[in-house]
Amino acid sequence: MGCGVTKSAHFNKHPGKAIRAAILIQRWYRQYVARTEMRRRCTWHIFQSIEYSGEQAQIKLYNFLGYLMDNFTPSSNERKLISHIFRENDVCRDAEWERYFCYKNIEVPEIYSGPHLTFPLTVEQAVGLVEAFRNKKQLHSRYVLQLLLKAWSLIRLLPNINRISTCHSKEITICGDLHGQLEDLLLIFYKNGMPSLEKPYLFNGDFVDRGHDSVEILLILFAFLLVYPSEVYLNRGNHEDHIVNLRYGFTKEVLTKYKMHGKRILKLLQKIFSWLPLATIIDQKVLVIHGGISDSTDLGIIARVDRHKYVSALRPPKRRLTSSAGMSIDSELDEEWSASKFLQRRNSMTFPKQFGRRTSFQNRSLQDFSNRIKVSAEDELEMQRRRTSMFRPENLTQENQMVQSISIESINSEDEWKQILDLLWSDPMIQDGCIPNEVRGGGCYWGPDVTEDFLNRHNLQLLIRSHECKQEGYEFCHNRKVLTLFSASNYYDVGSNRGAYVKLGPDLVPYMVQYQATSMTRELTVRQSAGRTERSALKVLREQLFAHKSDLMSAFRTYDKENTGLIGLSDWADAVEGVMHLNLPWRMLRSQLVTCKSSEGMINYYEWFNELAIKKPQTDHIDEGLIETLYRHRCTIETIFRIVDTDNSGFITIEDFRQTWKLLSIYLKMEITDDAISDLAVTIDSNHDGCIDIDEFMEAFRLTDKKSRLERGRSMFMGTATDLTKLEGNPNI
Repeated sequence: MGCGVTKSAHFNKHPGKAIRAAILIQRWYRQYVARTEMRRRCTWHIFQSIEYSGEQAQIKLYNFLGYLMDNFTPSSNERKLISHIFRENDVCRDAEWERYFCYKNIEVPEIYSGPHLTFPLTVEQAVGLVEAFRNKKQLHSRYVLQLLLKAWSLIRLLPNINRISTCHSKEITICGDLHGQLEDLLLIFYKNGMPSLEKPYLFNGDFVDRGHDSVEILLILFAFLLVYPSEVYLNRGNHEDHIVNLRYGFTKEVLTKYKMHGKRILKLLQKIFSWLPLATIIDQKVLVIHGGISDSTDLGIIARVDRHKYVSALRPPKRRLTSSAGMSIDSELDEEWSASKFLQRRNSMTFPKQFGRRTSFQNRSLQDFSNRIKVSAEDELEMQRRRTSMFRPENLTQENQMVQSISIESINSEDEWKQILDLLWSDPMIQDGCIPNEVRGGGCYWGPDVTEDFLNRHNLQLLIRSHECKQEGYEFCHNRKVLTLFSASNYYDVGSNRGAYVKLGPDLVPYMVQYQATSMTRELTVRQSAGRTERSALKVLREQLFAHKSDLMSAFRTYDKENTGLIGLSDWADAVEGVMHLNLPWRMLRSQLVTCKSSEGMINYYEWFNELAIKKPQTDHIDEGLIETLYRHRCTIETIFRIVDTDNSGFITIEDFRQTWKLLSIYLKMEITDDAISDLAVTIDSNHDGCIDIDEFMEAFRLTDKKSRLERGRSMFMGTATDLTKLEGNPNI
């Protein structure tokens, strides 16, 4: 006590020292806050850059596959391998599909202890479903198909743009991306209440992928939709797309949980996804969409779109040829064209128009490819115009009449497709204007001026969207006229971000509610949580760097002319960015990624790769360069395997395995010999049954023990909070 009095008296006598001390403390604190914020942003940037890089890779792969479909003959092996994923439009009527999805022949065994459903569904059953999933029970496939069929029947009746009002309910709750994280949905229901007549909900897309429980989230949402069709609303997201699901885990989740009837369930969900509404308008003033807008977005066009044609938003719908009898023929269902000799001849032309070098398609966005397709359609019309000018109409054959009648409406479907693509994939940007979203590879970036013009044209005052993870769960931009809402907390890793939902009343003023849906975050201190998230990001980044070892070594050697093994910091940073293209602050990250330096501050890049200490697979007889390629492109490889696995069995034949690698060698621009393919096949087919287990293959060529949530749809760490606390100071983690 006396000591405190003495210090107080000292500072009273010397007020200048007190002020200087306060200034020093304040300066230190500001520097600490600034450094912490910079590290937080850097960590966030690492996660987001790698996430968007994966999305871009998926779109490039799909562009490549579409390129094969458009330019290779139907009889080619490459086309046969992938053609089934493009046969999206219904060849048969809905009634025939309903027979295919029939559940009545599926028996529910007496030992089944999960929930039982009867229809029409009751509130008690919907709530019981939530409780069953909370207790880790699984719904029987008979009930899954029955529930999905009922939901499909209802969703087909909904408009493209739902219009709802707050005047009756007083308040509506809007949720953003959930991404298969059931814990978040359960917490929202706990905090806010389950859907009811008094508690309407709007879920804004991306219900699936990445998390463990996408199936359960869909079944809960569809159950409440059936019970409260006027109180529960669903918008489609960019992950409600079977092509995206191949990469990000939902396809695998369904097939793992429902081995016997998984294929039928997946096909039915594909149908449902294509029928989900595209937007919701609240009180005529607030637009809710998943992704965003562009300078050409028009709600009038979106309201009229035949939305179920867009089974995947990553590819324009198929053009249709309409005969004089009014019969519509799908221009990509090649087998259906056998009656037309003209169409047979057209199909037999390999590469009818020069597309460009093989290296060019990989760096193109969806917009680039849409232009190519659009030009092709216009060229086709021009060819028909010239052809018909050579013949009198009465002399035209029925076949030529059919080809001549490609309508302008079918070409306008390109514009419709772009509207939907922008709606599901776009992101806002700070500066004015509208530019292609090259980061994701689809949609666009739009600025405040585009928002202002769009809201004015449609007499709206607020746009609510999701699609982007935000650290606080939400973020306003464009003069608070755009609100991004993200409901999957701990998205990149435990503690990485909060989730949020918004409550909107008649005053249309958003009321935000934030949360983090795990007990683990509550047991960690702020410093532990931030440090853990940072280490996770750096771990993922080190894996990415190691996977690009060959390219990085080549880049370093261009700066190290004398082959000393040393490189300066600036050159190191330029070389790494030149290879990785992640737009990260490499100079700042150097201290966390590199510790091996010479006395002159140079980086020993040979030692650096040893320092990364990434565990290699036990495949000594496989070329190291091939292992690196396998690891770097493992998500793309797994996606192609699952495309080739037409019966969704989880296995592919040795011959399909060979054909897959021929596809990959073209796509990855790599040379792989038949001997190397045989070595790979022998390595994986350990039981010599002539089949390749896809999961075993992916595990055999994984460089690390832990699976990245960004790439595999799982959490990076599976430990408890106690485990994490013990690992806090471990430099090897």
